[in-house]
Amino acid sequence: MSLKQIDDFKSIVLENRPLLDVRSPVEFVVGAFLNAVNLPLLSDEERRVIGIRYKEAGNSKAVELGEKLVAPYKDERVAKWMEYIKQNPDAYLYCFRGGQRSKISQEWIFEAGVVVPRLKGGYKAFRSYLMSEGEEVSKNLDTIIIGGRTGSGKTIILKEFDNIIDLEGLANHRGSAFGKQLKSQPSQIDFENALSYKLIQHESKKPLIIEHESKNVGRLYIPENIYKNMMRGKLILLETPIQKRIDITYDEYVLKAISEYESFYKDEGRVRWFEDANNSLDKIQKRLGSKRYLWIKKVFKDAHESLDLEANKVWIRELLEGYYDKMYDYQIQKSSTPVSFRGDVDEVREYLRSL
Repeated sequence: MSLKQIDDFKSIVLENRPLLDVRSPVEFVVGAFLNAVNLPLLSDEERRVIGIRYKEAGNSKAVELGEKLVAPYKDERVAKWMEYIKQNPDAYLYCFRGGQRSKISQEWIFEAGVVVPRLKGGYKAFRSYLMSEGEEVSKNLDTIIIGGRTGSGKTIILKEFDNIIDLEGLANHRGSAFGKQLKSQPSQIDFENALSYKLIQHESKKPLIIEHESKNVGRLYIPENIYKNMMRGKLILLETPIQKRIDITYDEYVLKAISEYESFYKDEGRVRWFEDANNSLDKIQKRLGSKRYLWIKKVFKDAHESLDLEANKVWIRELLEGYYDKMYDYQIQKSSTPVSFRGDVDEVREYLRSL
């Protein structure tokens, strides 16, 4: 019986098919796919020494060394694969180029009594498909872009709808100087792969709803052509009163953030949150100007030391009105995307439901 190779990459995306990645851990960290689990054939060190043997003595000697190195661990590695396949019987497997590593893994799994298809061309071919197809899909997008000043509640209203791409969620960042999350951002490659998945899965009969983002989300960036294509849609401005924006910002960046930090750092949570928020403030010191920066630092410090969380709303107002609003208004003036609709939360919600 010949072992099967699969190159219907679109079905993998549309079905959210589980994937068994048999590359080494270091390769997986650099970039992987949604729904993929790394259970390597070779450890990082085994891969390194086999690579050296390949350069020095050629493929056959490298394969010979690989068999020798892996032999003591074969049963253990097959057992892990079988456990994963038991939980994910529709999984496919892959290595980097769809060559020897995935072929050997596939054969060993077959010897254990299970047939698992492998990706033709491996990680490299699937990654190439995602990049080209994601960009191609973006060319024909009908996008609705929700804009609005910081704290308007754009993300809140975005998540009320199904046909969306949450760019900040994919990037694990809130999209501002204070947007860092406790969990680190994914690699750039992982972000691109996940974005392409979402684009390919998009139901083209409906408009795609996204937030009005800059090209960069934290340390990550949206691929240039995809970004340009997404920003060609209709810009909808969510207009929210300043007090409501202060409340939303306070809830997200103070109350929820402190709760997350306390859950993660326990008794040190609030201090760690204060330190990280201060570091974020330092990053925009020059843009704030010395006087405003020092005033906000003092108010923030006083609120922290007095344990008066509500007092944080004072510096939040100053940061919104004195910095973020001016910056966003300037961006809107310079934007090449015309404003098609503006309104409060109920009006914007109704507009989106009417599409």
